[in-house]
Amino acid sequence: MSIYLGRIVAAGLTRDGKAVAAYRVSSRSFPNRTANLKDNQISIIPRPGCEGDLAKNPYIAYNCVRLCNGVALATNGSQTDPIIEKIISGMSVRDAFALSLLAMDYEKDHLDTPRIAAAVDANTGITTLGIIRKDALLVRQFVAKPGEIRFVSTYEMNRPCDENFDDGFDALTAQESCEYVIRGGRFAEFEHPVTAAAAVWNGSAYDLAAQDA
Repeated sequence: MSIYLGRIVAAGLTRDGKAVAAYRVSSRSFPNRTANLKDNQISIIPRPGCEGDLAKNPYIAYNCVRLCNGVALATNGSQTDPIIEKIISGMSVRDAFALSLLAMDYEKDHLDTPRIAAAVDANTGITTLGIIRKDALLVRQFVAKPGEIRFVSTYEMNRPCDENFDDGFDALTAQESCEYVIRGGRFAEFEHPVTAAAAVWNGSAYDLAAQDA
């Protein structure tokens, strides 16, 4: 049975033990968006001809994947930049999540959309998942396992917990990771995929990819 989760962030390890962070836009209201790779980061922007959607909802365009010091970060909104900037300044990933999510709060649209974030540290294998909803701020860290990717979404599966994971994650590259979070494994159960972005560690840096559904 399929389910609508809205936006999804995920982090974990490929089956050969490389750090991976990914983001998927699922949307019923604003499906005309694409993931744009430029200058070693990925942004969500309206597709050509749909720029007018920004006047309807200012939350639909943002940087969704950024990198620093072996950390790959994926989020569903403008919290991406303050989180990564705090990590660059030396703050721990956990604290950067908690402080930035609390400061920015959930999105003030008609759905009170939560802000979500996922990060992986290639140096430690630690993944961090976070969400700020109207009723809660939750940040949790996990020790990643090869072939396992953990996720949190804006709706339904909207808390970092032991149950929200896929232990059959078989993607090895950033491009394959995009394809996986669009239609692979557990992600195939989730409705209305629009576009995806991913970062995979190659041993010395992150490779990035973006793909529309």
